Amino acid sequence: MPFITETKDLGRIFGSGSAAVHALQGIDLQVEKGKLLVLRGRSGSGKTTLLNLLGGLDRPTSGEVYFQGTEIGRLPNRNRTKIRRQGMGFIFQSFGLFPLMSAAENVEFGLRLSKVAAREWKTRINESLELVGLSKRAHHRPYEMSGGEQQRCAIARAVAHRPQLLLADEPTAELDSKTGRKISRVFRKLVEEEGMSIIMTTHDPSVMEVADIVYELEDGTIRQSMLA
Repeated sequence: MPFITETKDLGRIFGSGSAAVHALQGIDLQVEKGKLLVLRGRSGSGKTTLLNLLGGLDRPTSGEVYFQGTEIGRLPNRNRTKIRRQGMGFIFQSFGLFPLMSAAENVEFGLRLSKVAAREWKTRINESLELVGLSKRAHHRPYEMSGGEQQRCAIARAVAHRPQLLLADEPTAELDSKTGRKISRVFRKLVEEEGMSIIMTTHDPSVMEVADIVYELEDGTIRQSMLA
């Protein structure tokens, strides 16, 4: 069975000696392609640390992390950056949009970073904004959009280069429940219509309702949740 990402006995320790904090220990995780997986757990349970390791933003203290069969945990920074920019997309709860750029320009910036050919920009921008229902807001700047529209713009930017894996850290945390449900449907659409694989951390019930599988993190360990 093809896995988009996989970990083997993954561990991450911060600090050393008596001050060492075991953020993750013995994590074995396999994520199938074209699935939406949710990581839930209390603050400090290791969710964001695991997401950072899966995305190559951090290095493991022990164990291995694979992306499409390549062990990325110990690759040089340059190689990991290339993999992230071309094969992954990232969404954060703070949106991370450039305030003086329009929605279309924010998406274009993501395409530039991912080294997508300039001749494809217009098509990719239009397709990604249409996918999240923001075609009519293409020329609006973030301060002219609602929180939900800003988050949808962040999603459009993250998926415009067509990543195989989308990683999202609490993407609906700053949104009201109605808007959160709309965003959840966007994620489900990305999985079903685009064949994207999505891993996200969340406490939002509306997101967990559309997930294929839910994992619970507690004290740095992982187990499949009874909610799945």
